[in-house]
Amino acid sequence: QVQLVESGGGLVQAGGSLRLSCAASGRTFSNYAMGWFRQAPGKAREFVATINWNGGSTAYPDSVKGRFTISRDNAKNTVYLQMNSLKPEDTAVYYCAARSYRISSDAYRYDYWGQGTQVTVSS
Repeated sequence: QVQLVESGGGLVQAGGSLRLSCAASGRTFSNYAMGWFRQAPGKAREFVATINWNGGSTAYPDSVKGRFTISRDNAKNTVYLQMNSLKPEDTAVYYCAARSYRISSDAYRYDYWGQGTQVTVSS
């Protein structure tokens, strides 16, 4: 089992920045690829970013590419999501997730999920 706890969400004005953190406990953190997803009210869960076990491979959808950066610190069992140039449409609950093996943009491939942290971007 892997337990994931997100933090760092909040209210920010459009154009601002936030950094989300996801602390992992349980099994060996470096065995897992990590992902960030988000879900806005009435919408499906959406892929935001993913990173492989050592940080050497990442992927983003076009909607956040160039604005968001995923990173990890295996010594701290933590994955981060730096979000810059935030837009009102980035408003959502943000979840981190873990899966064995390779990175993936598919939520159903992830085995473990955090409880989420709310990000609200005002215009």
